[in-house]
Amino acid sequence: MSTETTIRPDTDRAASMANGPWVNDGKKLSASRLRTTGRRRSVPYLLLGVLLILACVGGFVLISLNSGDRQAVLALARGVPVGHVLTTQDLRQVNVAVDPGVAVVGADQAATVVGRPMATSLTAGALLTPDAVGGAALPTDGQAIAALALKPGQFPAEVGPGARVSVVFVPGQAGTATSPPADGGTVWPAVVISVTTPANDQNTVVSVQLSETAARQVAAAPAGQLSIVMLSAGGR
Repeated sequence: MSTETTIRPDTDRAASMANGPWVNDGKKLSASRLRTTGRRRSVPYLLLGVLLILACVGGFVLISLNSGDRQAVLALARGVPVGHVLTTQDLRQVNVAVDPGVAVVGADQAATVVGRPMATSLTAGALLTPDAVGGAALPTDGQAIAALALKPGQFPAEVGPGARVSVVFVPGQAGTATSPPADGGTVWPAVVISVTTPANDQNTVVSVQLSETAARQVAAAPAGQLSIVMLSAGGR
């Protein structure tokens, strides 16, 4: 008696292994890792984006605060002496923050100052004020203005309106007057009011403001025996 044994492929087991829980768990684990890695990578970019937004907002607020109180006002495009009649070329518009108590001339009021004389001397870049235009505010009480006819070498080329200077008596050569003014004095502190060079003249006229006594002494000095020394802003 023979016994036949049939060997059947364990297809069910193979299928079970193919679809077993460990395979599904592996797929789930891979997907979970990908999602976790993606989240980890996206966090720094999210933080960077938030920081950029905060930086932009902060910059906008800062600019708004700084520019909120700015006004368009008039400033001098070049230095002008007292008595100079203002032209449009003398002025330029600037935007500055101005305190409520500071008097300035608005850019929209240019027509009210053009064609009027300067009441004082101002340097380039100075803000124009209402008091700076109109009748001359110089000389002040107890002061006087003297005009010096100076040749090249008797004053620094850098001298301009508003400069603090010393007017110095220089003894002349033999055969010329060498004595200082009779009422004394060889050095006088002064402030330059204007510097002009007349056409076809080798001399430059420098007008200075000094005390009344000093102005009389300077006016009495022999021609050609005065020089100017430029001082620092706080010099004497």
